Amino acid sequence: MPFLELKEVTKGFGANGSRTEVLRNINLQIEEGEFVAIVGYSGAGKTTLINMISGLASPDSGQVSLGGKPITGPAKDRGIVFQNYSLLPWLTVSENILLAVDQVFPDWPPEKKSHHVASHVAKVNLSHARDKRPAELSGGMRQRVSVARALAMDPQVLLLDEPLSALDALTRATLQDEISRIWQDNRKTVVLITNDPDEGIYLADRIIPLSAGPGATLGPSIPVDLHRPRDRKTLNQLTRFKEIRSQVIDYLLASAPKRTEVQKTLILPDIEPEDLSIPKPLMGGRKQPIRRGDIRRESVEI
Repeated sequence: MPFLELKEVTKGFGANGSRTEVLRNINLQIEEGEFVAIVGYSGAGKTTLINMISGLASPDSGQVSLGGKPITGPAKDRGIVFQNYSLLPWLTVSENILLAVDQVFPDWPPEKKSHHVASHVAKVNLSHARDKRPAELSGGMRQRVSVARALAMDPQVLLLDEPLSALDALTRATLQDEISRIWQDNRKTVVLITNDPDEGIYLADRIIPLSAGPGATLGPSIPVDLHRPRDRKTLNQLTRFKEIRSQVIDYLLASAPKRTEVQKTLILPDIEPEDLSIPKPLMGGRKQPIRRGDIRRESVEI
């Protein structure tokens, strides 16, 4: 039995008359400890998919289950890292993480909570900033706090909803390395949502493309059978990397709606432009714009 499973899941939004089916017939099986990346276009329904796994949304039909039990709402066995950090601005790094620890482990003594928070702050290399507030942190540091907060909950499944898409390329690469290192240390089950095929291949054990919407569905599951730890500098030179990347991109391009060419006839306005070559003081001023239809040819005999 798979650890995490989505079976014939369909989800849409809107009233019956204007309803849009976002996801259709989603089938996904993930084993415990597996790192799976789902890659697709923006607006295809990736966040809707991760929301159903987290319990923040319910499918219209089909079932989402974890450990053989249906997911009916949010729970501490699933931690999620959002794209927009979701940190409380008046709390420090440590306090933001402690807030989650208090909710998940309310019976722990204060000393154990403090040690648990400190260890997870150190895990994302932020011990030097533990007393700073979000406004004093860079975007990459804020996302590290979000990752640490999710891990501090000790979830069975870690859900990453495009957590790096708002970062610059260098910071994004650094955090990809951090996520890879953390996963190899604790081997949590991870589901990553991304619009970057290279990111999915670099991090995951398996990458699955999501077709363009509406009515998006999952494409073929492609194993990322590349040796770990992966070296970013040499990865692009590997034949297998190029093969996986080509499979993902080819599927995504094939699923995109075909563009139809529309030819339009451009009708120019029936007006002559102002003659700027004539100075204003001469000839009573410049010739003002007139319509071509107002021009008439006349013959004058002298």
